[in-house]
Amino acid sequence: MDYQKWAQEVAQKIKIKELEVAKRNRGKIPYTAENGAWNDCSGEKIGWWTNGFWGGMMWQLYKATGEKIYRENAEETEEKLDAALNNYWVMDHDSGFRWLPTSVAKYRLTGDKKSENRALMAASNLAGRFNPAGNFIVAWNGNVDPRRNGWAIIDCTMNLPLLYWAYDQTGDPRYYHIATKHADTAIKAFIREDGSARHIVEFDPVTGDINRSYGGQGYAKGSSWTRGQSWALYGFTLSFLHTKKERYLDTAEKVADYFISCIPESGLIPVDFRQPSDCSWEDDIAASVAACGLIELSKVAKEWKKKTYLDAAVRMLKALDEKSCSYDIKTDYLLERCTAAYGDEKHNFPIVYGDYYYIEAIWKLTGEELFIW
Repeated sequence: MDYQKWAQEVAQKIKIKELEVAKRNRGKIPYTAENGAWNDCSGEKIGWWTNGFWGGMMWQLYKATGEKIYRENAEETEEKLDAALNNYWVMDHDSGFRWLPTSVAKYRLTGDKKSENRALMAASNLAGRFNPAGNFIVAWNGNVDPRRNGWAIIDCTMNLPLLYWAYDQTGDPRYYHIATKHADTAIKAFIREDGSARHIVEFDPVTGDINRSYGGQGYAKGSSWTRGQSWALYGFTLSFLHTKKERYLDTAEKVADYFISCIPESGLIPVDFRQPSDCSWEDDIAASVAACGLIELSKVAKEWKKKTYLDAAVRMLKALDEKSCSYDIKTDYLLERCTAAYGDEKHNFPIVYGDYYYIEAIWKLTGEELFIW
């Protein structure tokens, strides 16, 4: 297909750059870049939710190249994350984002029993966050704000694969039931009729009733935070892949159809699909995550939708490659215009998991991916 030659060329540019980046950043666990150089979230920031993605990048690159430096960096990241795994107060629903790209990735590649144990411990912690009154997984701890004991967020659909993996490993159906009950709740509580997604829903933690929703990291309540749309798109696709339940496929397609209908002519994705027209803030992460989800969805969707989904993914990735990517070996990052939240002071800057999902998406097209979800 015509995109495959292009994807191979992009993959080669990534491999040339990332080898130097990996060498320069031994010992780090990056989040963002300052003056072209990755920062470090080791030490006091070891509990940060994105800290698994550097390890994931390294394992994806190791799988594709066999370069020893990538494995060494990934293993060091995994070992450092033990400090988070052993600290109750920094454990939250993002266990999937931290231990799927690290421990599960290593286990899939090597069968390492220590990595399996770490991932099962993380999965058990995630399962322990399940609230049976409302059938949802609590996002964050309530010690900062008691209301958070009833908060769930759309991002958690991407953490559910850690529970599906734990079920496959142990045969314990509790992991499966918790994952599917949360996914079912997410369909009802988060996905609107038009296919857009809410970011934060507050449940009454005692009764399980829905109290309200929040705009969260998007433009406003009722708006359409693009990374939330991409988490839903990819997350429900993954729930379908693990369970084969048609309701998850139907939901993934509904979200995907909405997402595609909102892609701007440029192919670059804004922070929120409903942000003011004069706002130029973008989120390359949303584009990369959505591309990953659309590529997977194109493999299992209704026949007449397959090409639409794949074409949309390639369109966004090509836009990133041409307009929002640095292949300069002297800079550590790839994607240039990521945004953590609409309400933040800083926008259009590098964030490590944007690079992770961009690499994962390109690897999906070249056939080099280590599937970790």
